Amino acid sequence: MTSETAPAGMRVLIVEDTTELGQVFRDYLAALGHRPEVVSTAEAALDRLAAEPPHVIVLDVKLPGMSGVDFLRLRAVQDSGIPVIVVSGQASERQARECLRLGALEFLAKPVPLDVLATVLQYAAVFAGSGDRRRRERRGAGRIVTALPLRVLTEDGRTLSGSVVDASLTGLRAQLNADLRVGSLVRLHIALSDGSPLETPALVIRSDADGIAAVWFLDLAPAAADRLLAATT
Repeated sequence: MTSETAPAGMRVLIVEDTTELGQVFRDYLAALGHRPEVVSTAEAALDRLAAEPPHVIVLDVKLPGMSGVDFLRLRAVQDSGIPVIVVSGQASERQARECLRLGALEFLAKPVPLDVLATVLQYAAVFAGSGDRRRRERRGAGRIVTALPLRVLTEDGRTLSGSVVDASLTGLRAQLNADLRVGSLVRLHIALSDGSPLETPALVIRSDADGIAAVWFLDLAPAAADRLLAATT
């Protein structure tokens, strides 16, 4: 963690209209030593944001009244610099991309494994309270330098080749033989040293003229993430 990491016991605002799930998140995060609070609407979350800003927000997409996506678009949320973890059981791929484009730290599909939520909260702690989240690369305590062969399949049918520059549990940077379109969805094929390739969808968040691209994993299972990091050590 960096010097900007929030102290243990982060204030976590859970925006979830399903009472039982909100209680599960609250009890689990409290057991981890955080200070969770549950509200059932985006409007109530906005009030809490103004009264006592949390370190992290866990946000459902489908809510009564204002949606989670509309909440992310609000200037008060954009300017707050508070990392937002979006969770949803019904969001479309387009909504997932929109949430990440709007600055969400992570997008998790329901049912959310609690250990995955705990891991993402560790990443969120790096950004909590910094006020500069949108200018920094979304990552955990560090990324592992590697040179794994990589193929990238694009939405328009192209196949790009290259190698992974560095990787973490949430994304990677790669050197490719052509540019990618920022905001597009791609499928990664990473050649791992165990002989079995890792395939996963990802969102392109940066691509420059030198062929360096940065992507966020959209649905990388914990076991697959372990394989990726094991291959880089």
